[in-house]
Amino acid sequence: MQLSPELTPRILENLHTAVMVFDADLKLGYLNPAGEMLFAVSARRVIGVHARELLAGGDLVDALANVFRSGHPFTERELAIELPASGEWVTVDLTALPLSDPQHAREILVEMSQVDRQLRITREETLLSQSSATRALVRGLAHEIKNPLGGLRGAAQLLERELDDEELKEYTRIIIEEADRLQSLMNRMLGPNALPRQRLVNIHEVLERVRQVVGAETPPGVTIDRDYDPSIPELTADSDQLIQSVMNLVRNAVQAVGESGRTVLRTRTLRQYTIGHTLHKLVARIDVIDNGPGISEEVRESVFLPMVTGRPGGTGLGLPIAQSLINAHGGLIECDSRPGRTVFTVLLPLT
Repeated sequence: MQLSPELTPRILENLHTAVMVFDADLKLGYLNPAGEMLFAVSARRVIGVHARELLAGGDLVDALANVFRSGHPFTERELAIELPASGEWVTVDLTALPLSDPQHAREILVEMSQVDRQLRITREETLLSQSSATRALVRGLAHEIKNPLGGLRGAAQLLERELDDEELKEYTRIIIEEADRLQSLMNRMLGPNALPRQRLVNIHEVLERVRQVVGAETPPGVTIDRDYDPSIPELTADSDQLIQSVMNLVRNAVQAVGESGRTVLRTRTLRQYTIGHTLHKLVARIDVIDNGPGISEEVRESVFLPMVTGRPGGTGLGLPIAQSLINAHGGLIECDSRPGRTVFTVLLPLT
């Protein structure tokens, strides 16, 4: 079947993939409706602009120029680009290939397919399975440690009763104190051992409580700002567990910015949103944003694992416990970090 000339534009206009055509000077000559939606701009406003204005980042523009020079296609998977209109970052699969026609100058066809949703679902499934496996491992390990630890402490107490020398009793007291310290650590690693005591909770009351407590601890040069959506309805949850979870996140954010910086508490709602394998009609999104140096790449993928910390003196238990508390409410905590902007996002079903 041979396509009619009238059918080709209709196909391009109904594609879900963003399609762009650049000329030899890397100026935009065509942008389909999917591209308009991706970049949140009208095609009429950007036709004729240079690729550098549309595709922020010199490396990508250089790669397109190289397609002209070499005549070879270029493909990049999971490429992060900044949208000039909003400043937001999106992840796309990109393919650029040269077009050659005897009647026209050479051009480049660029196809972009946004993959953030697929990556998010995959990341959430990984986080949920990781959290479940970690809890099972930690619980098994903690119980194996707690049993001999109790025997060790009991033996030290019996030995202390038999000793008359106060100097020797000092050693048994050290054994008992260290056993108690390890017992406390094991309990913290195990996390909450009770189901949430659920009632109707206003999420902004939770955030304000956290803001007041952490705000009293912060240096004078650190601000904790609010960006709330007042239309968010109440949710059924354990307010104490939510406070503990969010407080861990906010304290980390404040500590990350040091003596001067900014932390923002932001709330929004998401409709028809998937958490793991479950689709929810309405989800509360709570963002804890800081402008600190960001999380190092070697720690970023494992921040929710116990004993993993990028801060000197940190225990590495705050984030796993926070994740566990939110998981108990059918929710999830995600992390996105780069220098100057770290966002911990709490997702909680509202239905």
